[in-house]
Amino acid sequence: MDPIITVSNLNKTYASGFQALKSIDLTIQRGEIFALLGPNGAGKTTLISIICGIVNATQGQVTVDGYDIIRDYRAARKTIGLVPQELTNNMFDTIWATMKLSRGLFGKPQDDAHLEKVLRELSLWDKRNEKIMTLSGGMKRRVLIAKALSHEPDVLFLDEPTAGVDVELRRDMWEMVRKLRASGVTIILTTHYIEEAEEMADRIGVISRGEIILVDDKAALMRKLGTKQLSVHLQHQLEAVPPSLAYLPLALSDDGFALIYTYDALKEQNGIADLLRILVQENIEFKDLHSSQSSLEDIFVDLVNTSARPSTAVTGTAAAVESTL
Repeated sequence: MDPIITVSNLNKTYASGFQALKSIDLTIQRGEIFALLGPNGAGKTTLISIICGIVNATQGQVTVDGYDIIRDYRAARKTIGLVPQELTNNMFDTIWATMKLSRGLFGKPQDDAHLEKVLRELSLWDKRNEKIMTLSGGMKRRVLIAKALSHEPDVLFLDEPTAGVDVELRRDMWEMVRKLRASGVTIILTTHYIEEAEEMADRIGVISRGEIILVDDKAALMRKLGTKQLSVHLQHQLEAVPPSLAYLPLALSDDGFALIYTYDALKEQNGIADLLRILVQENIEFKDLHSSQSSLEDIFVDLVNTSARPSTAVTGTAAAVESTL
């Protein structure tokens, strides 16, 4: 595949001595939606800020569409659109004025038709002549997105774009992202709403304590690391798991009316047949079976908790993380 962003041995240490990024290696493929997940303080915004030319790295190299962000910073920056977490609009400008200014700052020729298209897609066209200071918080967030798209970037960074916004804007954002991806724009999304990553992303990256601990295709990640659970709903309450079933990964529900069996869905011999056979032998009657697979949120929490354990050696590769799970 054709990489559009390449990050090599990237490190960032602030003047206080805090090391925000540690030897980051990352490749983003052209035209994909890449979701970067991580807890607060993990380094997500620092990484994005360096790629976008807002923060200087301590060490390492970044190229965007073949342009080095230091040597060819004008060309690199021209390909990037950024929707930051914080509201950074000039509150005294109108929406239309800030859109035209933003496009001009990137050296793009006037194209009112493009600006109109962006504003209409974000439900801002009717408010184009209003000052930004008069808008609601959700509308101000929409203006940030519109500004990021004003110069027709090939790469769009969305740093927590739907944090604190209403359901309508979140839905509009998802629809807009799908359209942009279909037009060939590469999208890098950071989010605390893991369902967004599960819904939108082609690949998932997880960053924790300044290190990339895993990068994988979303579907492959969930197949590889996801577990399944079988809930056996019982006719009669149990006080404890029967001794004959103690060798299986079973847990009894709090009310005693269900046995929860956790297993690897990829294994041919998953133990379900043995479980059901022993239940019959023990005269334990059950009335229903229900299976469920772990979500991306479960996987994310497990990965971050694993990387935080002092005994865990995190090398920044998917293979190292897999070996600890």
